[in-house]
Amino acid sequence: MRFGLLLNEPTGQDPFAELSEEIARAADDGFDSAWMSHIFGLDALTALAVAGRGHAIELGTAVVPIYPRHPAALAQQAMTVNAALGGRLTLGIGLSHRIVIEDMYGYSFDKPARQMKEYLEVLLPASRGDQVDYTGETVKANIRLGAPGAGFPVLVAALGPRMLKLAGAVADGTALWMTGPKTVADHIAPTINAAAAEAGRERPRIVCSLPVSVTDDPAAARARADEMFEVYGQLPSYRAMLDREGAAGPGDVAIVGDESSVRAQIEQLAEAGVTDFGAAVFGDRRRTRAVLIGASKG
Repeated sequence: MRFGLLLNEPTGQDPFAELSEEIARAADDGFDSAWMSHIFGLDALTALAVAGRGHAIELGTAVVPIYPRHPAALAQQAMTVNAALGGRLTLGIGLSHRIVIEDMYGYSFDKPARQMKEYLEVLLPASRGDQVDYTGETVKANIRLGAPGAGFPVLVAALGPRMLKLAGAVADGTALWMTGPKTVADHIAPTINAAAAEAGRERPRIVCSLPVSVTDDPAAARARADEMFEVYGQLPSYRAMLDREGAAGPGDVAIVGDESSVRAQIEQLAEAGVTDFGAAVFGDRRRTRAVLIGASKG
């Protein structure tokens, strides 16, 4: 299993210098990857292009919502970023949530699985520099991109069966959040791996990100995680994964405990089928990071 870090949203006056320093430290500490969310702060792709140059580490988005961008426009942007990063970009994309897409952006969130399927019909060939001639119910394109940086991995944030089958059949894997080891082992890994095998594709990546805190007071850490990540226990897609896990809230899937306990919980993810673990560090960052560095080195 490969190890990565979720990048913190910058808070200083020079966010790009802050991000660049964090990426450089992750690379120096031996992490395989660093992942940036795309919510309501910095545009993740633009920020990675600015802050990630010169750092020998995979840089990924977790994840860019598809609705506000035509797939060819996103392909062009991602190709440009990949070129700027020397071929180290992994593009993670997702549907986002009805409350965001309908209530904030004003797009229809009807039939989201169809939306993603048609989106990928354009995004994937366009990002390889191929000619695209496609007419679907939600997307149309007649275009060929000439930007450098073609050919990067694409991950789909997939949790339900239809999305997992789609991700396994055509993409390079999935990016998960708020999904525990039982759910990965019983639902995520079997579904996406079977779809990839049926399509004659290599085993897909399962990038699983969770909050992590090394502590001598796990109960307090779980309560803190419930507070920090409360919204994810309310969004339907994540709520469904927490219910599958038998978790009352985000704190129940957070990886917390002393050094040996955290290592054991991370090993459980690998046994469940996770190929890449992304740590959202909270609490005692120095102590937690030390354990993650040790785990990443075997």
